[in-house]
Amino acid sequence: MAGKGKVTVVGAGFYGSTTAQRLAEYDIFAEVVLTDIIEGRPEGLALDMNQSRPIEGFETKVTGQATGQAGEGYQAIAGSGIVIITAGLPRKPGMSRMDLIETNAKIVRNVVENVTKYAPDAVLIVVSNPLDEMTALAAKVSGFPAHRVMGQAGMLDTARFSFFVAERLGVPVGSVRTLTLGSHGDTMVPVPSACTVDGKPLASLLSAADIDQLVTRTRNGGGEIVALLKTGSAYYAPSAAAARMARAVAEDSGAVMPVCAWVDGQYGISGVYLGVEAEIGAGGVRRVVERELTGSELADLRTAAEAVRAKQADVASL
Repeated sequence: MAGKGKVTVVGAGFYGSTTAQRLAEYDIFAEVVLTDIIEGRPEGLALDMNQSRPIEGFETKVTGQATGQAGEGYQAIAGSGIVIITAGLPRKPGMSRMDLIETNAKIVRNVVENVTKYAPDAVLIVVSNPLDEMTALAAKVSGFPAHRVMGQAGMLDTARFSFFVAERLGVPVGSVRTLTLGSHGDTMVPVPSACTVDGKPLASLLSAADIDQLVTRTRNGGGEIVALLKTGSAYYAPSAAAARMARAVAEDSGAVMPVCAWVDGQYGISGVYLGVEAEIGAGGVRRVVERELTGSELADLRTAAEAVRAKQADVASL
């Protein structure tokens, strides 16, 4: 069965290429376009992925296209309904996500300017770091309605939290439900009140100290992987999260996912891109989904909002 529509992944590093492969293997798109500024890299990866089609049994065509800063090659993304932006430098050991801000802001700005020209109706999914700031920058540069620009963070952080809980308790990952809100960084807000294992509250299975330890490991989840790899950063779990977000858009599923979305009044917070739960459909974010939080969780979320608001204002001029 032939898929429908076109999705583009900008950036053919480990993150981008793995995301493109996942999207192609879903076999729900007619075409996946993979772009990069390194000539030959996206073309070679696309050829390799296409040669896996008879083995894995998917019909989605993968197109690789080198691009230039002046917009060369971006014609290949024309008509894309979804564009996932992975372009930017990855972290190195000892670096924070914020250390990347100036360099990646210039890269993301250039990418978004070209995406806006050639795919003006697309839903943007931003994964470049620092995530919250780059999502806000993409929205500003594109001029797209806020609901058509979102960032991938909460999906990944929640998955990490769930895995750490499952590992700690020795249970299947499918039995664990966790949630993280706030920023993709130091002001990440895990939500213990929303965490269960086989329907039982996490707090009934682990001590507060144990939960705090898992929360800290979740906040530092990306850094832990960077330190182990020494070159490069995580891409298997992040690409899975971005691909699932794109699938929810493509299928107009209405799935509720933790993402970086425009918050305008929810939780008493306004005018900022922040990690919240949102219902995802064909137009991007259908609505932000508010849940009942404890007093301390709500206070932490509002603190996170003010922290990222200041940084988003700073990045707007980069």
